[in-house]
Amino acid sequence: MSWFESLILGLVQGLTEFLPVSSSAHLRLTAAFSGWKDPGAAFTAITQIGTEAAVLIYFRRDIGRIISAWARSLANKEMRRDHDAQTGWLVIVGSIPIGVLGLLFKDQIEGPFRDLRITATMLIVIGVVIGLADRLAARDETGGRHRAPKQRKTLENLGVKDGLVYGLCQSAALIPGVSRSGATISGGLFMGYKREAAARYSFLLAIPAVLASGLFETKDALESGHVAWGPTLFATVIAFASGYAVIAWFMKFISTRSFMPFVWYRIALGIVIIALVSAGVLSPHAAESAG
Repeated sequence: MSWFESLILGLVQGLTEFLPVSSSAHLRLTAAFSGWKDPGAAFTAITQIGTEAAVLIYFRRDIGRIISAWARSLANKEMRRDHDAQTGWLVIVGSIPIGVLGLLFKDQIEGPFRDLRITATMLIVIGVVIGLADRLAARDETGGRHRAPKQRKTLENLGVKDGLVYGLCQSAALIPGVSRSGATISGGLFMGYKREAAARYSFLLAIPAVLASGLFETKDALESGHVAWGPTLFATVIAFASGYAVIAWFMKFISTRSFMPFVWYRIALGIVIIALVSAGVLSPHAAESAG
């Protein structure tokens, strides 16, 4: 992997990680359209450490408060009623599905799931899902001629059941093209949560899973020696800087705007990919992963 490739791929990772468009799909597609080798699942996981560092800094006050309350709840039963302590426990509960499924399907995630036909299908299918969730949220928020606006849930209403559902939605993002934020936010909207609440919990929930995946892949990469560490670390830094800017913009965007631009983009991109693969312009299979 060249330094130029790492710059572009780092930017793509940071710009798409928090938008409901699938960063793993865009990394795969950027390489395919550029004629580069597929950067691979290890590169994706390691650079995601950079974007999660952006989450840690952006939500540092929330995270610090949650960790403090959770730690105190270990010894103080009364603290377990505290909302921040409960959020800490629910983040742990919600991280279980992706951890288990990630380990069970590791070989498929790094191999067959990276087929561009699967990526394109997921872009379209999850795009439609996000669109339906967005329409449901908009209907509740605005009401209609014969119904009053419906009060949507906040994170104060989050319980174990909803936490597990969020976790299952997040685990779908193991397949390129799904989008971690798209799956979890749309899951939250279907469960009746406000847009900002769904997005905030989506970002918090991603922290343990992404950091664990990144560290796991880093360990494997150190043992195998198949990763070009200079360009990969450079891409991780670029992903952090661009990711932080995207979080700040996205949190403002979702408070007043619809997800439909992302929906139409996903569907259009999926259709283009299917057409190019069908025409033989793009190979559906990843080239040998870049080192």
